[in-house]
Amino acid sequence: MASADALHAPRPPNAEIKNLASHLPCLRSNKGGYVNPSSTGWMRSTPCDTALEEMRKRFREDGYIWVKNVIPREDVYDMREQYGIYFAQFAHTGMLALSTSPRDGIFDSTSNPSAYEGIGGVPEISTKDLLNTAHASPIYRTFLAHPSLRAFIRHFTGWKQERILDRAMLRHNCPGSQSTGIHYDQYFLRDGEDEFLTAWVPIGDCAAAGGGLMYLENSTLLGKDLEREFLAKARDLPKEERIDAFNKFMAKDGFMSHDAVEFWEEHREKVGRWLVGNYEAGDVVFHNPWMVHAATKNEDPQGRIRLASDLRFYREGANLDKRWTKIWTHDDGL
Repeated sequence: MASADALHAPRPPNAEIKNLASHLPCLRSNKGGYVNPSSTGWMRSTPCDTALEEMRKRFREDGYIWVKNVIPREDVYDMREQYGIYFAQFAHTGMLALSTSPRDGIFDSTSNPSAYEGIGGVPEISTKDLLNTAHASPIYRTFLAHPSLRAFIRHFTGWKQERILDRAMLRHNCPGSQSTGIHYDQYFLRDGEDEFLTAWVPIGDCAAAGGGLMYLENSTLLGKDLEREFLAKARDLPKEERIDAFNKFMAKDGFMSHDAVEFWEEHREKVGRWLVGNYEAGDVVFHNPWMVHAATKNEDPQGRIRLASDLRFYREGANLDKRWTKIWTHDDGL
């Protein structure tokens, strides 16, 4: 890679996603109003059999590459179903709609979404315990090692062997709940080298306004500038505080903002639009450590729970942030 500069029947690709392809959605983040349509746009997708040099060129230019059909679709839905079963068993107050399949993951609209917030929100104690179980589950750890995903990463990067950080995260986002705020990844991983690849894996179809990621166009340089500013302010702090995404110079919850409109207005001279995609099961979006992004507010018309996982890959032998070499738990302080 270039330097950092019938339930189980086969499911066809989501027809709704295909039909929405020409219509820009109304987007908003956790807080604030809807982003002006003139400030939004579509990400460009890339078939997985695109020539390698073209894929690398797109990644250098855009800061991300959205690759279609990296993982077999049914394998992704198998993972989604198992996660849904966890909630069906333990979230007894009702997360999934009655008479629906965990494979589809339809939220019970009579329930309070704030009672089921995941990572990025404020989970209740019972949900935190459930998340700990899910992150350590064999099916999730096996999914992280999916041979199609790993083979693509080696192909794309040119690494002989990749290393995944054990602290991978499963993020669910119910319609109406709070999710991931605006950030770039490097400031959570400051104690390791900044040459890594994030893979965002939607676990199920996810329409653009369904809680998936939105990326701030041309924001790689902004991310680098902001990190230099943060590090300059924190240079006199002890190392443990300096590398902490929650130190006194950072936002309380580790995010730069929860308001996409406000953040764009503040930085509009340096960046482009908020970009989104209609993601399908099997797709993976890869981005660099500096690319600014956030989750959209989940306003999926079908009531689908957005489920996704974000993974960080390094070349074997890289200098890792040791804090991220343990499986995620809700109280790990990161």
